Amino acid sequence: MMSEDLYRIRDYVPDFDAIAHEYTERSRELSAKQKMLVDIRYGQREREVLDIILPDRLKSGAPIHVFVHGGYWRSGEKESYRFLATPVLAADGIAVIVEYDLMPDQRLDVLVDQVRRAIGWVEKHADDFGADPRRLTVSGHSAGAHLISFLAARGSAESTMPALPAIKGLLLVSGIYDLSGIPDSFLRDEAKMTVTEAQNWSPLMSTQHPCPQRIIAFGSLETPPFHQQAAALKAQLSFQNSAAELVPVINLNHMSIVLDLADPTTYLGKRLADMVASS
Repeated sequence: MMSEDLYRIRDYVPDFDAIAHEYTERSRELSAKQKMLVDIRYGQREREVLDIILPDRLKSGAPIHVFVHGGYWRSGEKESYRFLATPVLAADGIAVIVEYDLMPDQRLDVLVDQVRRAIGWVEKHADDFGADPRRLTVSGHSAGAHLISFLAARGSAESTMPALPAIKGLLLVSGIYDLSGIPDSFLRDEAKMTVTEAQNWSPLMSTQHPCPQRIIAFGSLETPPFHQQAAALKAQLSFQNSAAELVPVINLNHMSIVLDLADPTTYLGKRLADMVASS
């Protein structure tokens, strides 16, 4: 019998494949009806692209929100996460879905840099498509939450302060903030994360910087590491007098929480829409 691996989400979500299929179908439905700017380049690498999803009635100075998908750093396609634009559009905002390279072909420092540069590109070019760069917020799920945490943090191995965007809010959903268990997890051969990478890019080992609003959310049905690490990040931020809100969302697991985030009528989707509207 294989030993229990609390990071192997499939073992704890019986309808894993059905939910993943729902992501894709909802994203396909939104793509068919919404005006989008697709595969806009923020860098030179093949996957350094993003999609911009526009509201039906675009107003000048609209808020803009960026979503970064998960996939344990080694999988995921932005096209399957376009449905996360729904609460943003409900708040009359512009949604951006970011793509980035995957491990093991690229290393973790490259992924962190890509997400930073993607959000920096959005900040710089927001005016080009009717958004107000001063109303920029970001969310991410799982590995995406880990990556976006470095929009307001400096990694432990970064000797100089990185260029960070001026964002109004971060919504971290089901993130991994202590990577020490990843090199020996089921991801050993899929991501090939090294012990050094895990040390250098664990948010709990990093220097956190203030953000006007930071929400750390997780599902009550997730495995213990997601509960424990969310609480640990909140405690670290509180110790540093940085504002953060810890939000457990009842009866949701690591997959179903994304469906909640994408629905402006449910708890987490409402929080996202409110963050966008108030930015």
